[in-house]
Amino acid sequence: MPDISAERSISIFETFDALAPHDYFASALRVVRRYGCNTNNGYTIEINSTIPINAGVSSSSALVVAWVHFLLSAFGCDQTIKPQFIAQLAYEAEVLEHLGPGGRMDQYTIAIGNIIYIDTSKDSSFKTIGTILDGLILVESGIPKETIGLLSHVRTNATKAIDLINAKNPNFDIKKATLEDYKNYSHDIPNDLVSYFYAAIQNHLITQKALIAFEQKCPDLKIIGELMGEHHNVLKDYLNVSVPQIDDLIGIALNYGAFGAKIVGSGGGGSIAVLASPKQKDIIIKTLIENGAKSAYEVSVSKGTRLI
Repeated sequence: MPDISAERSISIFETFDALAPHDYFASALRVVRRYGCNTNNGYTIEINSTIPINAGVSSSSALVVAWVHFLLSAFGCDQTIKPQFIAQLAYEAEVLEHLGPGGRMDQYTIAIGNIIYIDTSKDSSFKTIGTILDGLILVESGIPKETIGLLSHVRTNATKAIDLINAKNPNFDIKKATLEDYKNYSHDIPNDLVSYFYAAIQNHLITQKALIAFEQKCPDLKIIGELMGEHHNVLKDYLNVSVPQIDDLIGIALNYGAFGAKIVGSGGGGSIAVLASPKQKDIIIKTLIENGAKSAYEVSVSKGTRLI
């Protein structure tokens, strides 16, 4: 792994009965073997990446997806190797094997590619809702982010709030909830959970609006940008996962004509996604770097993990 000046030697006979924290090479091997992947031969592998590390843009998930894809392609398995299968095994390796708090979004997006809508309530069914998103800019703030603790804290409190409300109101369904439900049910939970309950409802509503926007024949980037801003405000004001430096950079992007911007990843630092028109993107990138961003550059929608 020349990017991080490290190397690792793994015996093909190692079973990894106990996992070290964040050892995704090992957890992926445990997972693929359960699906008939017989790692019976040695390889010398070099791993290179242009994805910034610890910046909130799923560098670890990208590594796990690529590693799983390699193992399945090199050694085979007892199922047809399709992008969703790769995504599911990567999710198992990165999250379930380590008892992590994350969801499936990163692994599925990376393995499948394009712009997809994932319904996690239906065994992670998905549909493609777009293939191109012009004017998308990634901004590296240079502020290291904290993933596991923040994810666990937010997810635990949101789940706790919803469980308490369901206990008193069995007919409550978070998937059908509205802001009117927030007003009606927030008194049933402790004050320290109210903001998490609001965020769960509002984020779901924003997602549904975004789905409608992306499914239009010609998606309106201004609407998508506004929804990005709404989402960032929830993350900042109700979940407290943003930081002042990132909020300042977002403000600069918006002042220079961006349609929208939001923190990405688990929060506490990391990166920003900015959506802008082709006419404004260069000045936005230049101004953000001049105002303290570590880096900023245009990115495109991936086609998913693939062999080349």
